Amino acid sequence: MQLAGRRVVVVGLGRSGIAAADLCMRRGATVIANDSLPRERASEAMRALEARGARLVLGGHDAVPWDEADLVVISPGVPPFPALAVVERSGREVIGELELASRFVAAPIALVGGTNGKSTVTTLLGLMLGHGRKVFSGGNLGTPLAEVVDEAFDALVLEISSFQAERIPTLHARAATLLNITEDHLDRYPDFAAYAQAKGNMFVAMGPQDTAVIPAGDAVCGMQARRGGARVVTFGPGGDVRAEGQWLVDHASGWRVERSSVKLQGAHNELNACAAMAMAAAMGGTEDGARQTLASFTGLAHRTVLVAEVDGVRYYDDSKGTNVGASVAALRGLREQRAVLIAGGRDKQGSYEPLMDTLRTKGRALVVIGEASDRIAEAACGVIPTYRATTMQDAVRQASELAAPGDAVLLSPACASFDMFRNYAERGDVFAAAVRALQARAGGSR
Repeated sequence: MQLAGRRVVVVGLGRSGIAAADLCMRRGATVIANDSLPRERASEAMRALEARGARLVLGGHDAVPWDEADLVVISPGVPPFPALAVVERSGREVIGELELASRFVAAPIALVGGTNGKSTVTTLLGLMLGHGRKVFSGGNLGTPLAEVVDEAFDALVLEISSFQAERIPTLHARAATLLNITEDHLDRYPDFAAYAQAKGNMFVAMGPQDTAVIPAGDAVCGMQARRGGARVVTFGPGGDVRAEGQWLVDHASGWRVERSSVKLQGAHNELNACAAMAMAAAMGGTEDGARQTLASFTGLAHRTVLVAEVDGVRYYDDSKGTNVGASVAALRGLREQRAVLIAGGRDKQGSYEPLMDTLRTKGRALVVIGEASDRIAEAACGVIPTYRATTMQDAVRQASELAAPGDAVLLSPACASFDMFRNYAERGDVFAAAVRALQARAGGSR
């Protein structure tokens, strides 16, 4: 792709937008960098772009000279707006940072998508492929691809969100997995079908030499995989990669891993392990690399992490559970028979009924916080005793009073964090601090 001498507008100046703007400037483009933040709140990274010659247009999109743009690169967090449609109707490209960066790399790409589990599978796959090879893991998880296009890698493992997948017209993956699709981001998409369509865009450029990895028997994921020409490998019960007795077996590659050696806990993580094995085989990994990774990887931060045990109750941080499907999986994956769930945050406009179905059998009580409290409490009426909290500290205190010895207290919000916190990590950290304060008051139980 030739960028020298072209005029590029980069919209959204978070980390991926900054990386995209920097890449374009390094390749000789004239960059107009745009963000809705007012100038007085411009970050150091934005000001550094300006110092290097980018034109900063802040405070909204209206002042951008759209008629001057040869190319528009839009960050995933920026929803569509009318000027973008005008640019596209004129025949000019509007693409995402992932698409832009993919045009400057040569290593084979593995894409990991889905509503839930993609960060875990991205990490597992990167570790599996990293035995004896130089592998980059990033994308939606961690480092943007645009930051590393000048480095040499043997493989690129990229977590891809639905927002990123909206604008990837030529992005080609050697292997891609769609782990699952459940309701999420319905505050952005008009309906579930549109959300699923965005998720499935990653399959479109794939051919017969490529591999699509999807859950066995999942009609929605199957329909998306068929939008491209890749061979399909399935995982989970009845799939090509599945649990059989004491083993995880990949019938496509012949790999076998002892189930007892896998450090990740929960049925949902066994599915993640199977998906990662299928992807690793498709990307030229080794059985030994898969086996060693699954025997050592214990999980990601804020993903059903045990914080402490206090008075016989175990407290788990699953702050990364930002949608209903994730919270359902976290609840079902607990070893404890009953749990007090702390849920709530910024509503994504999906249904809470699947969560209520799980709480009927698994829940001791429900504590709701944040903007979505009313909707969740309404869904929980007649299902489970429900209590309201004003702060995370208050939620932990109430949960501790409701839980019985042998129970779990689980923070799995089923919502975004942005009503009360900067991100899910801060939300999880505040929860963990509140639990540790409770532990200290109780006299230091484990």
